[in-house]
Amino acid sequence: MSKYTTGEIAKLCNVSVRTVQYYDSRDILVPSELSEGGRRLYSEEDVKRLQVICFLRDAGIGINSISELFSEEHPEQVISVLLEQQEQTLREELSDRQEKLNKVEEMKKMMKRIEIFSVDSIGDIAYHMENKLKMRKLHAMLLLTGIPLELAEWGAVAIWIAKGIWWPFATVMLLMVVYSVWVTCYYFKRVEYICPQCHAIFRPKMKEAFWARHTPTLRKVTCTCCGHKGFCVETYGKETKENG
Repeated sequence: MSKYTTGEIAKLCNVSVRTVQYYDSRDILVPSELSEGGRRLYSEEDVKRLQVICFLRDAGIGINSISELFSEEHPEQVISVLLEQQEQTLREELSDRQEKLNKVEEMKKMMKRIEIFSVDSIGDIAYHMENKLKMRKLHAMLLLTGIPLELAEWGAVAIWIAKGIWWPFATVMLLMVVYSVWVTCYYFKRVEYICPQCHAIFRPKMKEAFWARHTPTLRKVTCTCCGHKGFCVETYGKETKENG
């Protein structure tokens, strides 16, 4: 049976000699025998053990856990549990890093939309990003409440064309007008705007906001604090009872 020195087993497992010596000092990779000259010699079983240690270390499992693992009577069962726990930990870390990456990407996109970038702009972006989920929920809620009316409108048109009955269409259109008024008031009582000039958070007059040019995240309105008129960042805000 082959025997390997510290340097040879380190080379076989692609680790440093100091790593092998460290595992030896921690009693998780003890050499099978010593030569007459006192050199440590490792067997094929030791090679396999070192490979398992390297695999567990690469998976992020701590040296203390590995040490306890090899003291068990059936380490393969413990390995299975350790790997499951490590998988869960890594998935959580991955999710956390992905969330941070998304924030960085979103911030970079927002920075490109700001004409004059400053430290205050970072606070504006952070405020917007904190409320982004609420904005998405608001948009989703408005979309879902509008779908039934849209379907009813098409159904009423079909009835008018097929049977010549017009009053269902007139009824639906009346409901659409009422819904439009309600949804406009509901929406603009819940959104605010961040001025790119003075960085104030404000609410413009509803009439101006309604007719203003806009994108999914920007609206061209007049800041009530500094008077700047231009595209301002739309974000979710506290609900107000009145909106001028």
